[in-house]
Amino acid sequence: MTPVWLFLAQRLTALILAPLVIAHLAMILIVADGGLTAAEILARTRGSVGWGLFYGTFVLAAAIHGPIGLRNVIQEHTPWRGRSLDAAMLLLGGLLATLGGRAVVAVVGEP
Repeated sequence: MTPVWLFLAQRLTALILAPLVIAHLAMILIVADGGLTAAEILARTRGSVGWGLFYGTFVLAAAIHGPIGLRNVIQEHTPWRGRSLDAAMLLLGGLLATLGGRAVVAVVGEP
């Protein structure tokens, strides 16, 4: 991917992540204030297509956004460049997507 496409992908995922992060943090505050237990939260999220889409989108955007940003930081502060860096960031994105996807399934999937 060219630097222009990486720039655009990171900015697009930032636009997606911003409202999702705000909503996620607001939900944490609401849940904490309401005194819900983990079991009560899971009872509300199990089988929910809406929560699955919300957190699935969150995970996918983060799995794209994070490695692009880390790639830029590494290039600015180290001599690491080229295909090995790109491959490492692609693997990181895949790992984030896989682990995040498993978390989404754990939260919304049927036990």
